[in-house]
Amino acid sequence: HVQLVESGGGSVQAGGSLRLSCAHSGYISSRHCMGWFRRLPGKDREGIAAMYRNNPKSYYDGSVRDRFTISRDTDTRTMYLEMKDLKPDDTAVYYCATSRFWIDYPPREADFRYWGQGTQVTVS
Repeated sequence: HVQLVESGGGSVQAGGSLRLSCAHSGYISSRHCMGWFRRLPGKDREGIAAMYRNNPKSYYDGSVRDRFTISRDTDTRTMYLEMKDLKPDDTAVYYCATSRFWIDYPPREADFRYWGQGTQVTVS
């Protein structure tokens, strides 16, 4: 059984940076996608970044490409989302998740099985 715990959210001014962490317990296969989603106020949850353990090609939604970076430290079992040049439109609850099976990009919410509790990011 996989458990995911996010941390690192908070409030920041526009143009600032934050790093989100997602610590996981349990086994995650190299065939399972790990990703970051966010829920903007009044909107559905959307996938913004995703990666596979042994695949150098990551996915980024156009709204965050060139500003956000997804990475993973297998030794500490932690996934990260480095966020730079934050904008008020990035204000959302951010979730990390792992997929049910191998998936093709873009990441879709229905394909992800395990979820963290979410962490709030507020940009003003």
